[in-house]
Amino acid sequence: MNSIEPKETADPLLGVRCSALGQAWEMRPAPVRVAEAIAERLGVSYAVGQLMAGRGVSIDDAETFYNPSLKDSMPDPRTLKDMDKATARIIRALQSGEEIAIYGDYDVDGATSSAVLYRYLTAVGAKVRIYIPDRMIEGYGPNAPAMEGLRKAGVDLVITVDCGILSFAPLEAAKAVGLDVIVVDHHKAEAELPVAAAVVNPNRLDDDSGVGYLAAVGVAFLLAVDINRTLREAGWFGQDRKEPALLNLLDVVALGTVADVVPLVGLNRALVTQGLKVMALRRNVGLTSLSDVGRINEAPNTYHAGFILGPRVNAGGRVGESGLGAELLTTDDPIKARQIADRLDKYNEERRYIEAEVLEAATSQLDARYGPDGHPATITVACGEGWHAGVIGIVASRLKDKYGVPSLVLALENGEAKGSGRSVSGVDFGAAVIEAVQKGLLLKGGGHAMAAGLSVAEDKIDALTAFLEVFLEKQVARASENRSLKIDAVIALSGATPELIDEIEQVGPFGAGNPAPRFVIPEVDLLKADLVGENHLRCIFKSKDGKSIKAMAFRQANEPFGQLLRTATGRRFHIAGKLKKDTWGGTPKVEMMLDDAALIGPV
Repeated sequence: MNSIEPKETADPLLGVRCSALGQAWEMRPAPVRVAEAIAERLGVSYAVGQLMAGRGVSIDDAETFYNPSLKDSMPDPRTLKDMDKATARIIRALQSGEEIAIYGDYDVDGATSSAVLYRYLTAVGAKVRIYIPDRMIEGYGPNAPAMEGLRKAGVDLVITVDCGILSFAPLEAAKAVGLDVIVVDHHKAEAELPVAAAVVNPNRLDDDSGVGYLAAVGVAFLLAVDINRTLREAGWFGQDRKEPALLNLLDVVALGTVADVVPLVGLNRALVTQGLKVMALRRNVGLTSLSDVGRINEAPNTYHAGFILGPRVNAGGRVGESGLGAELLTTDDPIKARQIADRLDKYNEERRYIEAEVLEAATSQLDARYGPDGHPATITVACGEGWHAGVIGIVASRLKDKYGVPSLVLALENGEAKGSGRSVSGVDFGAAVIEAVQKGLLLKGGGHAMAAGLSVAEDKIDALTAFLEVFLEKQVARASENRSLKIDAVIALSGATPELIDEIEQVGPFGAGNPAPRFVIPEVDLLKADLVGENHLRCIFKSKDGKSIKAMAFRQANEPFGQLLRTATGRRFHIAGKLKKDTWGGTPKVEMMLDDAALIGPV
């Protein structure tokens, strides 16, 4: 339960100043004139116009937003710094028969970035291998022994994906052994860049391409587009060489983009929209096998990519074999794909078990520090000996959600801690980590606004914590002042129909930067709240006119919010959450994923 005092709003929605989760409810501003004009221009319901206006979509941009296309959204790849150098060096390797190694991160963005470049480069005739470092042994990013090993194995060119922008020493070591390196990354950069044949990163300080919101897989796709265009202009393709269908790579691009939780704006919207359509065609045998293992039996959407496919691809890097995700996404053998998918599914189950253990230990540690109802002002920092480094990012995310402030979780071993941080909207964790590196508080570190990774000596943990508290204090205070539950629309329970959901889904894909619409259904009675699994609640609410709706409260049964629901049967609530269509049993029904609730009358 969030115990931060809510912001006093001049006119809180339905008078809710302090909900069950301690939040004020606030209607997302949506100018009526703009909403009406958008609805009229697109020929859609007012609800769709209201959702788009509330997201800041102008009347002129409505068509592009509502029907995102690559044609309208794709920039010239050469607007990214060093794209021309990267393309020229890769084509030189292709023409001279040099061997290329793609050095990817072990997470889903690294796996998908590796797969996109591997599939494209092999399709145009390049000699390519993928190298994914072992998370527990080698850690994040390039390392000197790996670079030297690749050179000895005959590799001439390394392309790092989703890593490398802060790998100064390893890339110096690569240069010393005669290995060329191209960095393809999206993490925050320092003013100084690593030595490399090219550094393609829209978050370089001197890059003005305007696509800094891309995941690494998006940058990798733009690189493939630029290589393809250059090869076409040079007459590379003909009867003996067929030009690859770049659009066939978009299913993998969509997976990496959604799973890396980058904003679904601009080009990302088009990549994900078109990519989900390609994913539905089931052309990638690895994704097909993983979808079958995850029991996806409908057209894939961002939920499937982010919460079913993504975690399984990630599981290999977290608790199993780091290279499994990339191997799955690049194989064309259905039998091999199914075997890998089954292994990833088992690793994901193992990951869940380990995650639960670490989360319990971290929560107990923080409860002892702050008290059961206490709350950290700026950041939570939890540290444990022997905690599995593969799950600390997920645990950090859980703690961030619980306390409403940035969270850092550290796995300590042999005097050194590996850390993973997760932030809240409006607080730049990546910038804080880079500043800590420059101040000598970290062994290494990097990331972006919402997530970062680091390594820190045990004797520097207290100093790092103190630094982060000071560095982030004002940002967290501003974010807390602005915190309220944003509501897109208030609808009667009778208006929550499958047809409404069909219309609303056209405003997607939903995710970071374009959140799934949140609705309030007012004045409904709680009929029952049943425990599902270990920590979920299934509630049934009923309106005055006799309509009812199922509402799920995930991971809340043992939290104060869940305790309220379990003891308030028969009471009347306003409920807030996201609506989804439930097709179980053949007849579509609407259910709500509860985000919050407000008890009507005395508590």
